[in-house]
Amino acid sequence: MKKILLNLLLISILSINSFAQTAERPLSLGLLGGLTQYNGDLGQGFYGSEKQPSFAHVGASFGWFVTSKVDFAMNLTYGSLGYYENSFKSFSGKQVQWNSHMRLYMFDMESHKFSPYLHGGIGFQVLNGENIPEGTDFFIPFGGGLRYKLNDRINLNLQETFMYTDHDDRDGEARNNNDAFLMHSFGISYNFNSGKDSDGDGVADKNDKCPKTPSGVKVDKSGCPLDRDGDGIADNDDKCPDVKGVASAKGCPDKDGDGITDKDDKCPEVKGTEAMKGCPDADGDGITDAEDKCPDVKGTKELNGCVDTDGDGIIDSNDNCPTEKGSAELNGCPDKDSDGIADKDDKCPDVAGIAANKGCPEIKDDVKQLFTKALQGIQFETGKDVITKGSYSILNNVVKVMVENPAYLLDINGHTDNVGDSNKNKTLSQNRANAVLNYLVSKGVAATRLKATGFGDTMPVGDNKTTAGKAKNRRVEFKVNF
Repeated sequence: MKKILLNLLLISILSINSFAQTAERPLSLGLLGGLTQYNGDLGQGFYGSEKQPSFAHVGASFGWFVTSKVDFAMNLTYGSLGYYENSFKSFSGKQVQWNSHMRLYMFDMESHKFSPYLHGGIGFQVLNGENIPEGTDFFIPFGGGLRYKLNDRINLNLQETFMYTDHDDRDGEARNNNDAFLMHSFGISYNFNSGKDSDGDGVADKNDKCPKTPSGVKVDKSGCPLDRDGDGIADNDDKCPDVKGVASAKGCPDKDGDGITDKDDKCPEVKGTEAMKGCPDADGDGITDAEDKCPDVKGTKELNGCVDTDGDGIIDSNDNCPTEKGSAELNGCPDKDSDGIADKDDKCPDVAGIAANKGCPEIKDDVKQLFTKALQGIQFETGKDVITKGSYSILNNVVKVMVENPAYLLDINGHTDNVGDSNKNKTLSQNRANAVLNYLVSKGVAATRLKATGFGDTMPVGDNKTTAGKAKNRRVEFKVNF
């Protein structure tokens, strides 16, 4: 029997070591006390079914956390036990018992204060006393209990343990029933750390995946800070611990990725700036793009984000002359001569004119008469492009008109009758128009203001079948452009 006891002790020690290698929670030590009752050949004493005394016991307990619903425990008690049938049938003595058992909890021990449990294991007892054959018994302990967690360190236990031994003669009778005992126990235990815990989070360093967790931060079973929303950001660093977010927004949602949390972002769907409370401002003028009438140009609040370079009250995007102060009627352009034609389109910006002449004054009657006279008044030597001297006076008057009207551009068009070859006639008309142009240039008219074109006999104004008609067709026309 001694050999059996030694083997049981060895098994218990090995069990403790194996748990110690994988445990994540503290050890516990405690004190217990209660009453022991007998059941056997002499009678039934459990739960006071017969008027029998209960015998006291006291002891110590040891526990080791395995999981949140399972732990390992050992009890060692010393006490009395006995039974009185009558004055002739009785026994009493002292009991020393040890048992090792596993406890299976109904609820999670870490999150519930009250945790009912079932337990079972192995044990042995040593008995001696009056009318008791001294010896050692092996027994199977099992039963149930209730654990109450006062705090993270202190627990209260109420436990019922049934002990059915391997002998039938401890009560002095050896009939049919092996002797059994029932222990009603109440105990208190204290949890000890299973190892060094540098960060004081209740998880030993050897099992702590985050051994440098700041003080006071709640952790999970692995010793890492809790992350309720599962976004990878610990609750102590997460500004939105119950909503999945991103690191750039300190754990809060940020759909547009601009670093501003959605709850603070006035434009949560569009990337913006902190200065604009999450809204974009492409031109950086301090006006959000949604409110900016000119989102790509840096402007002013007074003009809703637009620019008015010339200060005429017309924003540059609507101003046809953004660098010159103008009027709304002319889309922001100036009109110095007030003729209703913008200076940029006015060929005579300093003199009021008409639209037909691109802002220049209407051609005077004497100029019209001069050009009419020139139709037949400019003469050439027969079959040549040499201007006759009698034509110089008319041409000189044309020079005078061009000098007095610097905005004039003059088209010089040469024409012939249909006598002779058409190709030759066109060449002759071109040469004669060139001759007139060269004369005007020689008198000081800029060549850039003149254009000579020969049309030959393609544009008659008279009947080429008559002498008078042919004479009309041989002509040089002047047409003023601007």
